[in-house]
Amino acid sequence: MENKKIVIIGAGVSGLVAAQTLKNQGYEPIIFDKNTHPGGRVHTIVENNVIMDLGFQVMLDEYPAIKEYLDTSSLDLIKFAPGAVIFKDGRTYKLGDASRDLKFLLPTIFAGIGTLGDKWKVFTLSRKLKQKSLSDIFSTPEITTEQYLKDYGFSDKIIENFFRPFYAGIFLEDKLLTSSRMFEFVFKMFATGNATVPARGIKAIPEQLANDIDINYNKELLEVVGNQLTFKDGSQVQSDYTIVATPASDVVPNLRNQQQDWKQTTVFYFKTDHEGFKQPIIGLLTGNGYANNFHFLHDVFPNHQKVISITVVKDYTQTEEELSSLLAQELKQETGIELGDMIKYFKIKKALPVLNNLNYALPSTETQLTQHVFLAGDHLSNSSLNAAMLNGAAAAQAVIDKAENRVVVG
Repeated sequence: MENKKIVIIGAGVSGLVAAQTLKNQGYEPIIFDKNTHPGGRVHTIVENNVIMDLGFQVMLDEYPAIKEYLDTSSLDLIKFAPGAVIFKDGRTYKLGDASRDLKFLLPTIFAGIGTLGDKWKVFTLSRKLKQKSLSDIFSTPEITTEQYLKDYGFSDKIIENFFRPFYAGIFLEDKLLTSSRMFEFVFKMFATGNATVPARGIKAIPEQLANDIDINYNKELLEVVGNQLTFKDGSQVQSDYTIVATPASDVVPNLRNQQQDWKQTTVFYFKTDHEGFKQPIIGLLTGNGYANNFHFLHDVFPNHQKVISITVVKDYTQTEEELSSLLAQELKQETGIELGDMIKYFKIKKALPVLNNLNYALPSTETQLTQHVFLAGDHLSNSSLNAAMLNGAAAAQAVIDKAENRVVVG
């Protein structure tokens, strides 16, 4: 085949899968990334043997793309229990999927966070979405998640005590304004599989994908015009084809007026003397405080020191140091858990893209922006590792078809 220079902007999951797809077809792409590590938003920092993901990130092992693009056996995945521990008005409840873990059956039946009818509806919704295809999910008319839950017949009680806090931690917004398509997709993935995290933290995913890929770090793109890329350090690179696996409005001049909006979150890590839940499981707070969800690192990672991770979704005006004091008061009052010294916090201003008109993934024929530029990334479809991988592969396939003069009808 003719030697083509293919450049990928962004070493996030989408850019890495694009590179792997090209490499598997005999091409030698090169990635430029502004960071010092692969993964973009999917990253872990380890300090003093404390494993700190940037945000509470899990991989749903039923994502179809996971099975295609990752060797999950080498990731040493740790499974979270299919449920949650819910704290409300000084009491503790457990709610979970008894069909996958029978220990959740009685606690779920007697949990005072919804009616028996609500719990039956959770079961029927699970059965319904297990049978609903992904193409059907992403072709169903969109409404908000909150309206979807009300239309299905769930009571305000279970919406407020379970669905809102649980999905706020996933959607990074507590109004449940996220598309019902995303809700159905995520619910289906939870119903059929597990929430997992690699034993070395979430960064193990992009590190595996980055294997044998040529990546230039600390190279932030200023703009791409035609086949010329200009970087912020003043250097320039020519390419035959460029895959922009980041929001293109940042680097394509004629898209400057189409800026991507983002949801943000802040995650705090504290020392604690608490023994934890004795299993990997998420804790939810239903009050009006700042803490949305939390988990114990020593429940998740074997032989880990006692550390608790707390996610904040709500906007706040305090400094992070002031907020950490409020979190300590809140956790003590609502759960009885005492926090020790704060270890670190991460404010992630670009945690998830704000999206409308969600789709499952782009066909390769829809990834081409110009003669030389192709697009990839989860922001083009839905906020998931699955979409990031599929769109990266689609952009790579479009480049291959272009380079090899294939006529592809979309």
